[in-house]
Amino acid sequence: MTIKLDQLDKEIIDLLTRDGRMSCAEIARAIGTVSERSVRYRLEKLIEENIIRINATPVPQSLGYSVVADVFIEVESGQVLEIARKIASYENVSYVACSTGESDISIQIITQNNRELYEFVTEVLGKIPGVRKTTTSMVPFIVKDIEQWRIPSSTFRDSRPEPEDMPPAMEIKARAHER
Repeated sequence: MTIKLDQLDKEIIDLLTRDGRMSCAEIARAIGTVSERSVRYRLEKLIEENIIRINATPVPQSLGYSVVADVFIEVESGQVLEIARKIASYENVSYVACSTGESDISIQIITQNNRELYEFVTEVLGKIPGVRKTTTSMVPFIVKDIEQWRIPSSTFRDSRPEPEDMPPAMEIKARAHER
């Protein structure tokens, strides 16, 4: 079942994307036309339906991890998932995906320096049984990452439910009826 999102959901998500620590009261004040209780209900539903997650994201560069590289890996047939899961267990790997095309697995590595990157690619990845080839691409800077991604506007219905002063139980019934 796909949850239907409206403009109020979008406003809540956009505010939390900018500052995941905002309280429901702060969100309600920022929007200006919704109660804290409604925001809390919507937020709980968005989390429960796995539409959003709220978590802390470390900033590697602030911790001295300034080298980022994408590595594309070709592996022996039938070993993609096994090798991808093994690679995902390494702490300096920030992203692992099975892919199609020229490579079987795509990963991102974050290290403190180029030597550490080189040693990880050649001495760790290159020696995993089943890995045939690695291609490394240095990432000097990232223009847009998952933290900047926004849900496309076409996902949201144009309006939000009215009236705002409707008791939460009636809001729930009204929203269920809209679906």
